[in-house]
Amino acid sequence: MTPGANVTALEPADVARRVAGEMMLRDLASALLGIRLEFVDDKQVTVSMAITERHLNGHGSCHGGLLFALADTAFALACNGSNQAAVAAAATIDFVSPGELGEVLNATATMRVQGKRLGVYDIEVTAADGRLVALFRGRSARLSRAVIEGLKP
Repeated sequence: MTPGANVTALEPADVARRVAGEMMLRDLASALLGIRLEFVDDKQVTVSMAITERHLNGHGSCHGGLLFALADTAFALACNGSNQAAVAAAATIDFVSPGELGEVLNATATMRVQGKRLGVYDIEVTAADGRLVALFRGRSARLSRAVIEGLKP
């Protein structure tokens, strides 16, 4: 392409998918836990994790820290989806029901508010049967750089 040529802008959902894919390639912690990217658009992200014996706590259910990590991964992908780098400023989680061995859990992040600098995202962690496992709310703070340099919405 010649310098100064018009470049077709990507749709917001396409940008979000490119950013999520790149971030998942870099996210070795999520890979270690078996977290997989399931769905991405510019307003929502879903990731999943199959609960194995390595995910269990002393009560035989999924460790709460790993439920937090699953939800946090969805949060990270959602709040960075516009290609403006963002980090967690705060997060809370409410554990509603246990995740059991053999279940595949989904964490779906939904943007509630995204301002110039701060954002609020809600994440629901659910089992395949629709049972609510956890509710997570994350607050993000945007940084002054892109996730993927040169990617324009």
